[in-house]
Amino acid sequence: MQIVIVDSSRVVLQIIASLIEPRGHAVHPFTDSAQALAFLAATPAVRVLITSLEVRPLCGLELCWAARLLAEERGPLHVITMSSARNVRSLAEALDSGADDFIEKPPSAEELNARLRAAERLTTMQEELIRLAETDPLTGSYNRRAFFNRARNAAEQHRRPGGISAILLDIDYFKHINDEHGHDVGDVAIKAVAQLIAGEGIAGRLGGEEFAVVLPGCGIGDAAARAERLRAAIQRQRIRGAHGTIRLTCSFGVSTWINGDSVEALVKRADIALYAAKSGGRNRVASYPGDALAVAS
Repeated sequence: MQIVIVDSSRVVLQIIASLIEPRGHAVHPFTDSAQALAFLAATPAVRVLITSLEVRPLCGLELCWAARLLAEERGPLHVITMSSARNVRSLAEALDSGADDFIEKPPSAEELNARLRAAERLTTMQEELIRLAETDPLTGSYNRRAFFNRARNAAEQHRRPGGISAILLDIDYFKHINDEHGHDVGDVAIKAVAQLIAGEGIAGRLGGEEFAVVLPGCGIGDAAARAERLRAAIQRQRIRGAHGTIRLTCSFGVSTWINGDSVEALVKRADIALYAAKSGGRNRVASYPGDALAVAS
């Protein structure tokens, strides 16, 4: 595991690192709690924070609280506080501030490593629960809820006209595939499309045969070009059906961010463009007509 340790004493940092590094853990020591917090924010792979209560500029309780808020966005993080002054009040304050565990300073090697093994079990379980909650079980793509959550987070960083775009797509004549070849073949078609869009931005399955991709830092022209590449790639796909080979095609709708926008509105305009693509003959890309003009103005 990757572990961040925070203490005002470099000697204490060296002692604790010497206790856990032989077990294969990667240790990142800090004497400055604000720098440690910034590192946590930039390094989602860190799974454990061990911090003294007596640190600066953020005290240990403040660091626990900030790290716990950060973990809501970055993923599982097990927080262990340590103090040479163990008392009921310190323990209660640490737990109330978001700590998961409390250990006396300096800890013994046996106790510290046992607590780290417990932390690894818990964070692994949390990661699996998050994966199950966010993943579409058929395709492995983000489910609808997770897709919109990720898209909103991306929009916060690219909230400007043309700063983020959306692609909506669905499989053409999907009901015919199910009726003619069976739902098992329909599932194969869905998984084939999901696999092709998996590397494109933030991709999710919204339901049935409909998918969405949000492209941070991508304007309407680039988004339409990427949709066209995906359309061509899907058209080249062949899957085996009950009565022979099936050629897949998809229709695409594209929109981009405009002033006063929201992710829901962005996706809605892409959905309107998708309807236009299907009405226009399917197996084509359509952009929402007003978006390019709105961005240009």
